[in-house]
Amino acid sequence: MKALLSAARPLLTDMASTILFFCVYAFTGRLVVAVVLGLMLAAGQIGWELLRRRPVDTLQWISAVVVLSSGSAALITHDPVFVMVKPSLIYCMVGAAMLKRGWMNHYLPPRALEYVPDMAIAFGYVWAGLMFLSAALNLVLALALGVTAWGVAMTVWGIASKAALFLGQYGFMKFIGRRRALALAAA
Repeated sequence: MKALLSAARPLLTDMASTILFFCVYAFTGRLVVAVVLGLMLAAGQIGWELLRRRPVDTLQWISAVVVLSSGSAALITHDPVFVMVKPSLIYCMVGAAMLKRGWMNHYLPPRALEYVPDMAIAFGYVWAGLMFLSAALNLVLALALGVTAWGVAMTVWGIASKAALFLGQYGFMKFIGRRRALALAAA
């Protein structure tokens, strides 16, 4: 379990401000509060990395931009449909970023990269596919549901789909990695 939590931490950290923004907005309907809290978290995370002189991951920057752009556009337009459709564009941007070969390597321990580097690349594309699927689902739900129902549905989908893919990927890569390590040791 410790290895699983350790593996999940970087991805959750990178997407934390986006997750916070959407959860606060979905459950309270208070856009200004959601934007402020999401931006505070994003700024704090990025500032912490910069203070430690560590590079800020692409997904962390994207998460901050998502909160800033979605929230700002919603505040300016006062149009809830705009807010609801906007995540589809963001999912597409994140999906496009995830089409970069090897992006997932940053999130994997050296041992995984030693035994399953091909799977890291393949699962990177699976993650991109999930983002594009989420974009399509969001668009359909944004046009079909009210703000509250859409917010709850997309929050549940976002968390559940990413958790399911993460757990499936973790288990599959661990299983194949162990088999390959044993085969290499036997040879």
